[in-house]
Amino acid sequence: MEPRAAQVRKRVGSGRRREHPPSGEGNTEVRGGPDLVQWTQHMEAVKTQLLEQAQRQLLELLDQAVSEAVQSYPPQGRRLPTILPDSLSNELMKVQHFRTIYHMFIAGLCVFIISTLVIDFIDEGRLLLEFDLLIFSFGQLPLALMAWVPMFLSTLLAPYQFLRLWARPQAAGAWTLGAGLGCVLLAAHTAVLGILPVHVAVKYQLPPASSCILVFEQVRLLMKSYSFLRETVPGIVRARGGEGIQAPSFSSYLYFLFCPTLIYRETYPRTPNIRWNYVAKNFAQALGCILYACFILGRLCVPVFANMSREPFSIRALVLSVMHATLPGIFMLLLIFFAFLHCWLNAFAEMLRFGDRMFYRDWWNSTSFSNYYRTWNVVVHDWLYSYVYQDGLWLLGGQARGAAMLGVFVVSAVVHEYIFCFVLGFFYPVMLILFLAFGGPMNFMMHDQHTGPAWNVLMWTMLFLGQGIQVSLYCQEWYARQHCPLSQTTFWELVTPRSWSCHT
Repeated sequence: MEPRAAQVRKRVGSGRRREHPPSGEGNTEVRGGPDLVQWTQHMEAVKTQLLEQAQRQLLELLDQAVSEAVQSYPPQGRRLPTILPDSLSNELMKVQHFRTIYHMFIAGLCVFIISTLVIDFIDEGRLLLEFDLLIFSFGQLPLALMAWVPMFLSTLLAPYQFLRLWARPQAAGAWTLGAGLGCVLLAAHTAVLGILPVHVAVKYQLPPASSCILVFEQVRLLMKSYSFLRETVPGIVRARGGEGIQAPSFSSYLYFLFCPTLIYRETYPRTPNIRWNYVAKNFAQALGCILYACFILGRLCVPVFANMSREPFSIRALVLSVMHATLPGIFMLLLIFFAFLHCWLNAFAEMLRFGDRMFYRDWWNSTSFSNYYRTWNVVVHDWLYSYVYQDGLWLLGGQARGAAMLGVFVVSAVVHEYIFCFVLGFFYPVMLILFLAFGGPMNFMMHDQHTGPAWNVLMWTMLFLGQGIQVSLYCQEWYARQHCPLSQTTFWELVTPRSWSCHT
């Protein structure tokens, strides 16, 4: 046996020989190769061990999360909490910067009110807010509401009874008689919605706001009726056999007629309760927007366009009027958006506990008109996409996407022009021309691949100019028809713009 110190000296010496191998290029290559392979294998083993350890810890965390979720499962009879999409403006209002912009608009309304009081005090010597324009616009409102009642009852009864008659068992004589009766009911319903509001508006000369209520309800009820039949009739037609088919419940159809969507479904996501203070706040904001619009028209539009038809026509005056109308025009666009698409729809959604509040998206960030059209009014866009674009593609064999998109533009342009004609009481196809001559080409030229800020500036510039053109030309035509009444009511006189010739 060697002494312990000798053994230690031998181990240290052998270790030093391994740390300092003999010099020589060949020996380095021979001995360095196995060391590198061993080191690589060692690192692979360490990596595998780390991955296995991380996987075990991740599985433990997932098991713990599942266990906690099972333990927190609500008792029988309680609904699971759901995350429902809220309106984008509600989310933005949680940010202080956007609330400041909202406060700036309120301050602008206060300035309009103060300026009205000051001007009335200087001119008339009295402090009194006059709402002549508001009272005129909503004149004969009870008559419009009375006309709405048969329109709603027709929509409530005719499409649903038509569906029930079609869903009856297919006995030879009874089913044919019921289907025929259902078609008669549907034709009567279409006639009531198509003729009654036009007759009332023309015969009693409804003012703009009352006409607006009537035509909006006419278009809304027609679109809802079509959606209800489009979503339910194909299932009945595809069914075969002698047994009757279960029609949707009447309560689901009644709920659909009031909820803020144009796509029929038997069930919708619902919120757990109603926030009545939120409902009152939205209705108050909608009323404030109406007052705001009246002040804008009364202070920025009426003084400019009331006597314009009495002056000689010139290109300079026309261009200046369009430029002057851009600011009130964009204000009117923003007020219509906020009052209707945000306040009005959110108020009804809250009262009906309707969960999906995605009535619009961030259209103000759009860098293309195609994105603007998709995000400005999601409620109408979904209807057009489902029943005009997709059905058009199906009819055309799924190949002509351009033709289907053109069909969407034509339908949208015609309906918008019909609404303007109905509300204003005359035919002046400014909206139709802007939609088809400019909106359609812009949809293809300013596509989604353009994402820079310059394209957003260009889109807003086009919106400013488009709103200025509409406000200017429609206001000129309105006052021209007041100053130059028709000498004879021929078709050509009715469709010819009066502002082209009325310069007295």
